[in-house]
Amino acid sequence: MRVWERGSGETLACGTGACASVVAAVLNGYFNKDEDITVKLLGGDLVIRYTDEAVLMTGECEKTFEGVVEV
Repeated sequence: MRVWERGSGETLACGTGACASVVAAVLNGYFNKDEDITVKLLGGDLVIRYTDEAVLMTGECEKTFEGVVEV
């Protein structure tokens, strides 16, 4: 899946978009509920599971920035 965010351009990943894509795919009959579905993104794979109770997302994480903002 490729992600384009208004104001930022292409980004490496989007968990919300991956979850929404899996829910839409299940509801349209491409996949079944209660199974792990891998969504491939530029920043790495996310595994999404859509059940009657929840949408679960699993994947690697990496710290990419640390900073301080003065207000």
